[in-house]
Formats: sequence, C-alpha cells, structure tokens
Amino acid sequence: MTTKSSEGRGTVSAARAGLWLLPVYAVLLALSTLTHQPDPGTDFDAFARYVTTDIFLVSHVLASIAGAALGTIGAVAALAFLLRGPAVRTAVAGVVLTITGNVLTTAVFGVAAFAQPALGRAYLNGTPGASAMYDDIYGTPLLATVGVGLLMLIAGAICLGSAIARAARDVCWAGIGYAVLLPLFAVTGFLFSLAQPVAAAALAVAAVVIAIRLPRTTAREPH
Repeated sequence: MTTKSSEGRGTVSAARAGLWLLPVYAVLLALSTLTHQPDPGTDFDAFARYVTTDIFLVSHVLASIAGAALGTIGAVAALAFLLRGPAVRTAVAGVVLTITGNVLTTAVFGVAAFAQPALGRAYLNGTPGASAMYDDIYGTPLLATVGVGLLMLIAGAICLGSAIARAARDVCWAGIGYAVLLPLFAVTGFLFSLAQPVAAAALAVAAVVIAIRLPRTTAREPH
C-alpha cells in the first residue's frame, strides 16, 4: 500500500513538473520567431547567408525541434490531470492530435535545420542549381506533410485547451487562451509573421497559469 501511495505521489510530481514544459515550449516558440529568413524566391543570396549562421541552426534544433518534443511532453502531463475530468475524451483527442501534429511538423524543422544550411553553403561556394534544389526539397510531399501536421496541431490545441477550460473555473480562461493562441501562432506564420512572437508570449502566460492552477483545481489526482 505504501509503495502504491509513493508511486502515486511520484506520478503527480512528475506530471506537475511536466506541465511547466508547456510555458517553456511557448517561450521557445517566441524566441524561434524573433527573426525570419529572407525569401529565397526574391533574394537567394541573403537567404543563403542567413541560413548558414550558427544562430539559425541553434534556433531550429533547440527551439523548433527540441521545443516540439517538450511541448508534446507538456501536453501528456496535462492529460494526466484531465483523465477523470468532465472532458476526458476531448483531452485524449487533443493530446493524440498534438503528438501526431508535432511529429509531422518536425519534418520541415529538420529540413530547415540541416538541408537549408547545406544549400546555403553550396550556393555561397558557387555550386550551381542550389535554388532549384530548394524548390525541389520544398515540393508537394513536404508541404503536404507539414500542412496535415499543422492542421492536427491546431485541432489538438483547440481540443486540449477546451478540455483544460472545462476542468475547473480557475483555469477556464487559461484553457481558452491555449486553444486560441497556439492556432493563432500557427496562422500568423503565413499571414503576419511579426505577430508570431506576440502570440507565443501570450501563450506562455496562459501556459504558466495552467501549470500553476491545473494541479490545484483538478478534483482528483492523476494516476
């Protein structure tokens, strides 16, 4: 009995710690979008110089790829506090969609982190055809994969945020914020990229509230 009780407390502690990965994820999203690469279609030289910088590689590996992993763990941690809540099915669907969406979207992060610098170096070294190779890499298969991933990530955020909002009154607005701000971050990347860091910063605030209040306001402990 003592062993089971200790394991239960350990699970709760792990879930509490995991929740803090949600605001970490949001902060990484904000940092990763403070600057944007030049358009390779209009200025491939500037693009090549930008993507061959160390900060570009670090940003994509740590903020985008590792950030997606941390965000996924944070979503799973949130689920631990929602398994006996009023919206368990919505929460489970949200986490499944979040995991799948993050896995699919990391395809483009990997390409950006490793293929783009190689293309940039090739161009700067005078290798012909770098621009054409870029167009080939970012063809229909990759764009379709990322498109589906983004749709799943958006749907996952809406489902998980809605489940959090329904868990308790204290986290209602934070849950709504999560459901709105993560999709907003994704959409602004196509429409108005300068707003991305702002959306991510607001998401970080909502995620901090979730990390603090969700464990306190959930009626029953996760297990």
